[in-house]
Amino acid sequence: MRSIFIFLFVLPVLGFSQVKKITKAKPKVQAPAFDGYIITGTVTGFTDGTPVSFLNEQTNAPEQQAVISKGKFIIKGKVDQPGFKGLIFNNAQPLVPLFLDNSNIKITGNKDALDKLVISGSPSNDQFKIYTDAIKPYEQFLLPDAMYDSAALNKIATISEDFVRRYPSSYVSPLAIIRLYQATQNGVKAEELYKLIPAQIQFSSLGNYVNQLIAESKINPIGSFVSEFTQADTAGLPINISAFRGKYVLLDFWASWCRPCRQENPNVVAAFDKFKNKNFTILGVSLDQNKKAWIDAIKMDGLNWSHVSDLKGWSNQVAAIFKVTSIPQNLLLDPEGKIIAKNLRGAVLESRLNALLK
Repeated sequence: MRSIFIFLFVLPVLGFSQVKKITKAKPKVQAPAFDGYIITGTVTGFTDGTPVSFLNEQTNAPEQQAVISKGKFIIKGKVDQPGFKGLIFNNAQPLVPLFLDNSNIKITGNKDALDKLVISGSPSNDQFKIYTDAIKPYEQFLLPDAMYDSAALNKIATISEDFVRRYPSSYVSPLAIIRLYQATQNGVKAEELYKLIPAQIQFSSLGNYVNQLIAESKINPIGSFVSEFTQADTAGLPINISAFRGKYVLLDFWASWCRPCRQENPNVVAAFDKFKNKNFTILGVSLDQNKKAWIDAIKMDGLNWSHVSDLKGWSNQVAAIFKVTSIPQNLLLDPEGKIIAKNLRGAVLESRLNALLK
């Protein structure tokens, strides 16, 4: 069962670099309008005794809240601040996203159409519905295997920015900023919108994640030019990044001992084979210490492009220039050496290259 956060956000593969934690004092949260929430459900079609559960955001395990009796159930509780819950029936998908606050909430519908359940009584969920309804025609372009479509992604960014400016005090606004960043990797715009929302929302779970994305965006920012560097290849000969000017280059940080890197390598190989004759190449930067292991991995995985390493592991000088603290990571450079995308994985890498190199 997928994580509720992946389900709700279709999160990109971003968080490879460590980021500094927030250090300013956490503000007091305003008292909720209600002392707690009451969810009254009328969902027909389920047998008596069917469990109704929230999906735990950390473990993905169902946490039973109620059982259905004669098509009805009641869940009571209290939240410190509005936030997401994933509601599931009979411990099985589909998961029903609910933006929960301390309100009197009613859920009505039928077992055979759980995606069409009517949720009313929650101001936060009403705002969530406004946003998700607006973005729904384009949300498929955020999926990991989606074709790159700049027009659709720009539309997502526009809808998201408009929502934040219209509802800056909504706990849903951080989600809109996350979506905007997914679509554009525009950290400057994300930070601009983040500053519009109140401090108590900045410190919500989603708000903290936005802050992490903003910090991430400032490391090797989109639109910046890569620093010059030289490092030895597998034969000990120096290679300078400037030698690749005039081509699109994937600067790929990896190591032979890195299991996620090795698992991703077939996707990188596929992209290289497809676009190597279309003004595209790859420069691998290895964080290995053992030269034989490094060269053996290159041969074993069929990485038929240029590779460099100073065999200093995490102290690799090129990795230090780019503040690489976790791998795999990659940067896509345009022919002038400008960073145009970061951390492209799987089908996303091929899709982005296909849009650039048709």
